[in-house]
Amino acid sequence: MSNLDDLYREIILDHYRSPRNRGQLATPPAHRVEGFNPLCGDEITIDLLVDDGVLVDLKLSGQGCSISQASSSLMSVAVKGKSRDDVRHAIASFKEMMLRHESALSDDESKNQVARLRELGEIAALQGVVKFPVRIKCATLAWNTLAQGLDELAL
Repeated sequence: MSNLDDLYREIILDHYRSPRNRGQLATPPAHRVEGFNPLCGDEITIDLLVDDGVLVDLKLSGQGCSISQASSSLMSVAVKGKSRDDVRHAIASFKEMMLRHESALSDDESKNQVARLRELGEIAALQGVVKFPVRIKCATLAWNTLAQGLDELAL
């Protein structure tokens, strides 16, 4: 398991050091949404461009701890170019991963968890965050902010 932990740590550090999809989109037509974690000071701004039900582009800006920044970068890669439904599914899968500790899972739930982690790809690198409950808000900040932005666009 140590090799897997090392790989996950490298993925997180890579996305923290070289975040993907940084910058801003012109508003309008992009929609801007901001998120803030008052517990540790993490901030995220997401510019979304949704066209015909597809998240065509998104850009991120903000600052915070390595977990929040890596999570936002990983999220941006995972959802860019996906349909609104697929983005919502990815958000739900990620948040479920953050809420369920492996040791608390039954055998069937554990198998389902493995399937969800495969589906999430590199995002699974963040599963270790559940061992540190205070950091879950850091990891989910960008995801909650993205969900808020999608909700605002649906109004």
